[in-house]
Amino acid sequence: MFIVGNFLIAVATIIGIILWLLTWLIVIRALISWVNPDPYNPIVVFLQRSTDPLLEPIRRQMPRMPVDFSPFIAILVIIFIRVFLVASLTDLGLRLKSEARQSRIINAGVMPLDQGGTADDMMYR
Repeated sequence: MFIVGNFLIAVATIIGIILWLLTWLIVIRALISWVNPDPYNPIVVFLQRSTDPLLEPIRRQMPRMPVDFSPFIAILVIIFIRVFLVASLTDLGLRLKSEARQSRIINAGVMPLDQGGTADDMMYR
């Protein structure tokens, strides 16, 4: 089970990094939009192409306003996903690793300290 635990931790880490990067791309795009950038600049094109798939559905659901709040809402959604999904996957992976460790200890006949084992038992782990 420790392999599945390690896999889940790795997936959670990768998702967390992607969400962190996406957050910064949205922040940079919002800041650049204040200065009226050249629409043909490769950096501006990259920012638009990488953030539009997330921002456009939010813009369609919101009423027209003078200020675009879609980056703010997108960042809130990303924070929710990071707190809920990434943390849950990490916790599940750690729990699976812990269960594998506990079963290894039980199979070896060594009782952990928190379950009444002695320090001598822990030396043989």
